[in-house]
Amino acid sequence: MDIRLRQSSQGYWRSRWSFVAAATGAAVGLGNLWKFSYLAGENGGAAFVVAYLLCVLFVAFPVMVAEVVLGSRGRSNPIASMQDVSLEACSSPAWQCIGWLGCITGLLILSYYSVIAGWSMAYITKLFNGELLATTAKAAGAQFNDLLADPGTLIQWQTMFLMVVGVVVSAGVRRGVAWFTRMLVPVLFIMLLALALYSAKVGELGAALQFLFAVDMSTLTVDTFLAALGCAFFSLSIGVGTMIAYGAYLPDKRSITKMVGVVVVMDTVISLLAGLAIFPLVFSLNLAPTMGPGLMFVALPYGFGNMIYGQYFGALFFVMTSAVAIGSGVALLEPATAWAVERFRLRRPVAVIIIVSVLWLLGLATIFSFNYWAQWRFAGFSVFTFLDFISANVLLPVGGLCVALFVGWKMRKEVLRDELYVESDTVFSLWYWVLRYIAVPGVLLVVIASWYQYWTA
Repeated sequence: MDIRLRQSSQGYWRSRWSFVAAATGAAVGLGNLWKFSYLAGENGGAAFVVAYLLCVLFVAFPVMVAEVVLGSRGRSNPIASMQDVSLEACSSPAWQCIGWLGCITGLLILSYYSVIAGWSMAYITKLFNGELLATTAKAAGAQFNDLLADPGTLIQWQTMFLMVVGVVVSAGVRRGVAWFTRMLVPVLFIMLLALALYSAKVGELGAALQFLFAVDMSTLTVDTFLAALGCAFFSLSIGVGTMIAYGAYLPDKRSITKMVGVVVVMDTVISLLAGLAIFPLVFSLNLAPTMGPGLMFVALPYGFGNMIYGQYFGALFFVMTSAVAIGSGVALLEPATAWAVERFRLRRPVAVIIIVSVLWLLGLATIFSFNYWAQWRFAGFSVFTFLDFISANVLLPVGGLCVALFVGWKMRKEVLRDELYVESDTVFSLWYWVLRYIAVPGVLLVVIASWYQYWTA
């Protein structure tokens, strides 16, 4: 039986734009607005941007297409899709681990992602109410530290974020996920463009352009590429089962490479726009771009608090950040929800309540790592930094590697051609070659380098 002819029990996208919007909503998140900016700051600016673009083009894009192909072929949740597709490929049942690894990694990320998203929601009210007007850098840092030291407030915002994500996913594929992301993407572009124009007017645009786009090739290092690939996988939601789940809802007669290409371009443009919205403010106030994770929650509030109309544009920035975080949270929750609904015949709201409850409990470990357990370390990591490292630098690349290996070397070429039947022979051959001979070795090198970096540190 042709697996592709089956329709997912969860529904389907009404149009190609629904898939593009949903995939873009999944891809665009704190990885673009928070992680991309602070990693660019820590890794030389333009050198990181070049490494990121190369990783996206030659590794992330072909692997993302491969994930969508798996979902399109399996027409089910990531775990069931991998069971069917690996059986069709006459491969070992061990390849089913791709589905399990994706769902588990996605939930692991969401457990701490919900805490960071809660910070963004908290800063909406802080800026709008004028709590940071004419503040000093020291006072802005103290505000952030006070937030981290207050577990009750962190739990409140984490709970609110998870409730919003749960409501969207409970509504289903078309009435919840598709509707929300169709609204989110256009509004996101408008808000981000407005913020970039505002930042260019009141900040140091020239210094930001120099930092982000004046490339010094001597600063490109293995560590830069390692950080860039981890960020690319994190930003594009690769290796968490999302694209397998979303691929299962695709309509027929669609070009997967074109749709994924649009998603990748939109995601990259948003990352660069975020940099242009953030770094002019950073340089105008003589702040260090190497501030790390605190860049968005210390430097920016300080910057907005000292700019004309800054409290309103700052609040708008964190509204936008919270909105894209919800889109990514929906994407991370959907694969596990689809599996629970299909495996246990649960109603969607029931499945969501159970999974979100578990995530809420897991998130407490991240929250307590900033206060009650602040002195506790595991191999030099706090709970939060360990989860961030293990997901971005180990689980996501390993998941992407398994996808690339299975699709590139285990699935029959004629099966792949059947799923990509709309593509020209040239496009198909180029994608297939890059997946096999560039993406697979590239991800493998990053996985090895990641472990080497950890053990030598």
